Amino acid sequence: MSGRILVLGGGEGWHAGQLREAARMIGCEICFATYESLSASIEPNSTQLLSEVGDLRSFDAVLTRTMPAGSLEQVTFRLAILHDYADANLPIVNPPRSLEIAIDKYATLAHVAKLGFQVPPTQVVQSRNSAIKAFEELGGDCVIKPIFGGEGRGVMRIQDSQLAWYTFATLEQLNAVFYVQQFIAPGGIDTRFLVVGDQVFGVRRENKHDFRTNVSSGADVYAVDPTPHQRLMATQIARSIGLKFASVDIIEADDGTPRVLEVNAIPGWRGAQSVSDINIAAEIISLLLAESRRTEEIAG
Repeated sequence: MSGRILVLGGGEGWHAGQLREAARMIGCEICFATYESLSASIEPNSTQLLSEVGDLRSFDAVLTRTMPAGSLEQVTFRLAILHDYADANLPIVNPPRSLEIAIDKYATLAHVAKLGFQVPPTQVVQSRNSAIKAFEELGGDCVIKPIFGGEGRGVMRIQDSQLAWYTFATLEQLNAVFYVQQFIAPGGIDTRFLVVGDQVFGVRRENKHDFRTNVSSGADVYAVDPTPHQRLMATQIARSIGLKFASVDIIEADDGTPRVLEVNAIPGWRGAQSVSDINIAAEIISLLLAESRRTEEIAG
């Protein structure tokens, strides 16, 4: 199976190694480029979208991975390049509009709630006084999260009003948006549904020492077989945002009502791979090549 795939971002580490080996086994070429290398050349009748490994349009498909931090201008320009590529109906997983929703915890949770799925009670505000009010209204036991970010970084559980005051004061000095979410007991247990095209891999994560369920925080991982309802829910949420490759995290609750916690447009799959006999990286490469074929058929 031939083809050329470009991966933007994440050119080092375990995930990059998995993608390189999967591409080699399938028989397609894979290249990695940094977001910092993106540039554009504009002519009267055309625009070239360039990277350190050549024109983006010379590849059969593009996989977007983690975009590094940058100034507002830098991030906006990188997304504009991706929008130009996607607007030409070229295969990209995941497209920029879906990234813009999923990278923003507020936009994601609001989207999921509009679909009719249960989510944790959450308030998103822009001042310390409003954050303290939200903290009190949500029961005085809350999880505070950066509106951007992942892998549990910057996530805190606060149960003390004085600590909340000092924490919000610090965040206010950083011009942060306050994302205040009610703590859902018992904490430390959730199920991640990894969506790769039409496939859904289920992974239960349990952490006996922390309310966060990230593998990096010490959570244990177990494979689960998603029910038909869970498969439908995960794929419906992902597709409604425009994601072909994503993870949907469902938090377990003492009251028996599962709630959608987060949707990740640039998911890792190391935990899922550790409990699966299926080569997930190979499925990702196959998804990209299938997207390329579908685009060619539409164009033809």
